[in-house]
Order: sequence, then structure tokens, then C-alpha cells
Amino acid sequence: MSTSTAPRPLTALLADLSRAGVRPLPPGSAERLAAAASQIGFSCARIDLGDCEDKAALLTRIATALEFPRWFGHNWDALADCLGDLGWRPAKGHVLLLEHAGSFRERHTEDFETLLAILRESAALWAGEQLAFWAFVDLSGPDAG
Repeated sequence: MSTSTAPRPLTALLADLSRAGVRPLPPGSAERLAAAASQIGFSCARIDLGDCEDKAALLTRIATALEFPRWFGHNWDALADCLGDLGWRPAKGHVLLLEHAGSFRERHTEDFETLLAILRESAALWAGEQLAFWAFVDLSGPDAG
């Protein structure tokens, strides 16, 4: 029996534009959220920040996971620009799963807060286009279950 079908409440949640934005990633929910995103035609990128050392590595991981264009400038403004124009990833909505972000947040608080602000701005921008943009953030460390 296939387990790829996500529970209806998750697909309904992701499709609810009024609730989209930056949210905590509940423990053990990444697989189910990814399946729900796929089920309703959303793009989904899983980004493991467990051993992410600095801002440059953070931006590289996001750029790689989202297949940013070659012109991506590896700075905050370029991140905001790319997240605000995901034309190369056509989808009915977008889901980012930022896993094991706790260590990065502890070591690079200012960069982490900047990232969250950009993600919030992106969600608001996409909401204006009637498209859900979610960023689920797992604040555990790399060794968490």
C-alpha cells in the first residue's frame, strides 16, 4: 500500500492562502508536508541546514535546492529577488522545508533573522499574487531525530 498520499488536512492547510507564511516545522512532518505539496501541485524544496557554517553556505544551499538562475548574486537582495520571482519553478504554490536550522540560528542569529524576514516578505509578495508560499522551519540541530 502506498504512503505517498498526504492526509487531507495537510493539503487543505497548504492550499489555504490566508495561513501561508513562515511557520515552525513540526517534528517528523517533513515527509508528509512534501507529499502534500506534491499532491496539490506545489513545488517543494528541502534544505538541510544541519552543518551549515555561514551565510555563504546558507545562500548556496537555498540556491541549489531551488535551482536559482546563474545570475543569483549570493547576497540577501539577490535571495529576495529570486524568491519573489520563481518563474523557473512553475507551480500552484511553493513550500520550503528548512530542516535542522537550530544550530545555524544559535551561531548566526542576525543572519537567521534576516533570512526569516526575507521569507516573510516573499510570502506576503506571493499572497498578493494569490499564490501560497510556505517556509517551514525546523529549529532542531543536525543530530535531532
